[in-house]
Amino acid sequence: MKQNKKAHWEQVYQTKNADQVSWTQDVPEISLNFIRSFNLSKNAKIIDIGGGGSNLVDFLLQEEFTDITVLDISEAALEKSQNRLGEKGKRVKWIVSDIIGFEPNEKYDLWHDRATFHFLTGNQEITNYLNIAGKAVAHYMVIGSFSETGPEQCSGLPVRQYSERQLQNELRKDFKKLRCIHTDHITPFHTIQNFLFCSFKKRDN
Repeated sequence: MKQNKKAHWEQVYQTKNADQVSWTQDVPEISLNFIRSFNLSKNAKIIDIGGGGSNLVDFLLQEEFTDITVLDISEAALEKSQNRLGEKGKRVKWIVSDIIGFEPNEKYDLWHDRATFHFLTGNQEITNYLNIAGKAVAHYMVIGSFSETGPEQCSGLPVRQYSERQLQNELRKDFKKLRCIHTDHITPFHTIQNFLFCSFKKRDN
């Protein structure tokens, strides 16, 4: 199953351009607003989970953050971002990994995840993800997932929809909710997907 998941995403990124996938954002404004709210230092360690096809890294570099990691299951997705960034891409750490197999060797001040978490539909997958994040996150987390009124599928795969309470309950062991908002994402196909974005703070152990 793990290999099938990787093969699925490699095919997506090898065969489709940004305007052919629903999650494309020219400017990830919601994510940036959450990140700015933390007043992080420019050398804060930031990781973008499932960010291979995202422009967020471009804006983080533009805002002069110096320790950025982008993780994605798809090597093709990461290659596209590296090609887009050119020389600037050498300032980013690129990791090819399924998130539930990720073994971090450093702690991150900020863990950002827009639209990876909701692809985890099995309880064990979710537990594995939260165990990894619980160990890897030093301070803050931002998660964007499909809301209760969002799609039930994405890219031909089933997803989990979350209410604010459900997402908070999943993360409550290691994280305290700070703020949640609902937002409509307009896809390149002019359809509307409702997202729930929440920020969390790591609990003191």
